Amino acid sequence: MILKKQLILSMLLLITQSPCVNAQKKEIAQARTYIKSGKNLDKAEQAMNKLLRDSANIDNIRIYTTLAEAVRKQYEQVNEKVYLKQSYDSAAFFNIAKKVFDVHEKLDSALVIYGKKPDANTKIRARNSEYLNIYRVNLYNGGLYWLRKNDFKKAITMFDAYLDCHRQPLFSDYTLNENDDIAPLAASRALYCGYRMQNTSIVFKNKELALKDTAMLERTLQYLAETYTLTNDTSKYVNTLIDGIGNFPRSNYFFTHLIDYYSNTNHFEEALRIADKAISLDSLETLYLYAKSNILLNIGKYDDCIDLCDKIISINDSVSEAYYNAGVAYINKAFTMEKSRVNNKKRQQIKGLYSKSLTYIEKYRAMRPDDKDKWAAALYNVYLKLNMGKEFEEIDRILKNS
Repeated sequence: MILKKQLILSMLLLITQSPCVNAQKKEIAQARTYIKSGKNLDKAEQAMNKLLRDSANIDNIRIYTTLAEAVRKQYEQVNEKVYLKQSYDSAAFFNIAKKVFDVHEKLDSALVIYGKKPDANTKIRARNSEYLNIYRVNLYNGGLYWLRKNDFKKAITMFDAYLDCHRQPLFSDYTLNENDDIAPLAASRALYCGYRMQNTSIVFKNKELALKDTAMLERTLQYLAETYTLTNDTSKYVNTLIDGIGNFPRSNYFFTHLIDYYSNTNHFEEALRIADKAISLDSLETLYLYAKSNILLNIGKYDDCIDLCDKIISINDSVSEAYYNAGVAYINKAFTMEKSRVNNKKRQQIKGLYSKSLTYIEKYRAMRPDDKDKWAAALYNVYLKLNMGKEFEEIDRILKNS
């Protein structure tokens, strides 16, 4: 009795499956007709994707193959327009280029998991990888296309697809990790996209390979440094700046950021070392000289600071900050002298320092009238010490109203 029920159930199962199998075969046959004609290829693609969404079809290699052929035919039609220099939709071209790789990689995985003829599978992989490898560069070109449009999300998708070929078994015969000169370029641009998106995981994912793109190395190190500030990783931030200035000693970015870091953390000896090294490369670069004058001002070497500011002004008299630093250095010298016992001679020397400061600070005010927070406080002290009543009252009003 039990055997009889099992037999009935088996027969029912065959009956219910038969229409599904027939419908499946019919859809595949129709899709292949579309492919052969080169028309309605999107319908062929949609039909195969619909079949694959049904778990009952997950092991049907014929569906994967048909899907790959439908997408491949679409790509070839657009690619022919490109070759013939006919008008075409660039965005659509790159989208279909990526899709070609997606469906062939899916087919390759299905062959490995469900394929029952290893020798045949090997031949199919070799044939598909040879075909795809010719057009692999279009994934990179697609990334550049979206990058030029500042669509970083889509650009990342293309660059990722290009770089993902390195790990795909489909391309195992090509040893891409050793033979792909474009990969570092794709990685550096992917890193840039991650930087623009403030997506730290994308930046760090592409870091090692991106650093091999020597043409973009200076910018890549800058993007990495900025990214480390987002993750509050001070150690890696500083090490990246050090790497940067080591590779690009004339880079203003690495120079200024290192000087700022060392100065803000009171590592003035390190800051001074960086400044002196830069000056040894170009003794007339006012940026380097100004940076050193700041350091000298901070560590109380006022005479050296003044001498350096005068040198900057002799090179380029439009560097307003040189006037400010020199003026403040004279004021600080006066303050220092005032801390000790003051006699008549010293009093005259102190007055002379304030007088010298006045020339520089008033020049700075004329050059930077909006920077009241800097020159007003300095002039307040100068006018007060020099008994310049009218000028002092003006500055006093400015400070009270600010």
